[in-house]
Amino acid sequence: MNKHLLVTGGAGFIGSNFISYLLSNSTYYITNVDYLTYAGTYENIQPFEKSNRYRFIKCDIGKDNDLRSVFDQEYETIINFAAESHVDRSIMDATPFIETNINGTFNLLKAVLSGKARKMIQISTDEVYGSLQPTEPPFTEETPLAPNNPYSASKGSADLLVRSFFKTHQLPLIITRCSNNYGPMQYTEKFIPKVISNALNDIPIPLYGDGLNIRDWIYVEDHCRAIHTVLEKGVAGEIYNIGASEEKTNLEVIQMILKQLKKDPILINYIEDRKGHDRRYSMDSSKITKELGWKPIVSFDDGVKKTIDWYKQRVLERR
Repeated sequence: MNKHLLVTGGAGFIGSNFISYLLSNSTYYITNVDYLTYAGTYENIQPFEKSNRYRFIKCDIGKDNDLRSVFDQEYETIINFAAESHVDRSIMDATPFIETNINGTFNLLKAVLSGKARKMIQISTDEVYGSLQPTEPPFTEETPLAPNNPYSASKGSADLLVRSFFKTHQLPLIITRCSNNYGPMQYTEKFIPKVISNALNDIPIPLYGDGLNIRDWIYVEDHCRAIHTVLEKGVAGEIYNIGASEEKTNLEVIQMILKQLKKDPILINYIEDRKGHDRRYSMDSSKITKELGWKPIVSFDDGVKKTIDWYKQRVLERR
């Protein structure tokens, strides 16, 4: 019997990489739901149309009426990537973040509750934990939620909704929280694509504050492998942190990319720090490694090289 997955937000960066990974590494049938906002583009998903295991439905998960057409069958699992995710945009206007990240998640939970899907995996973020000091140990699944900006607050709120539906209704729900992703198909307003794009075009690269904010980076395919592992082996009601233990300052990342592209560091442009800018993220992934057997396999050096090559090829194709 064929197993059907509902992937929400599958035209976005991580979602489209996940669909690509599953089409190559599983036999699942996939329904992809996305509203095709600025960061979720048709370009990302066009190649999937060649597969007879894939279909696309344009839909806003924040609207119940839109979702009705999606549930024309029962799904094995909903994997919820759909989210507004850019911190700067959430600071300017948090409304879309509330509508998609909270209301959308609530609508999907109602679908699981009514039997339209057997289980759900909520794709969350390390940002719900807040910020670490340089000497503090990494976040674990037991770290209290302490979001510091509207984006992370909306994701933390969604996580709490998922937890409440598990505790109240005993639904088969799982939460994953991942560190910063990078790789092909990421929208160019995000940090690493912006650095690569600006450097390729000899445009100044904005760097917030002193540039010493630290992020734990993971190559997107490693994240996709982790979600696939959780899909196959994850335990209902559990939370799994996902990271690659690749902590880098923002300045280090820019310097590495400039070196690989043979560009002058003079392109770095220090600008005023943004509001609510968390100082450091770091993830302890020992739980998913010990309990489910997943571990990252792509180093930051290799991942950045692959990412640069993808964006360079994209620039050539558009000339």
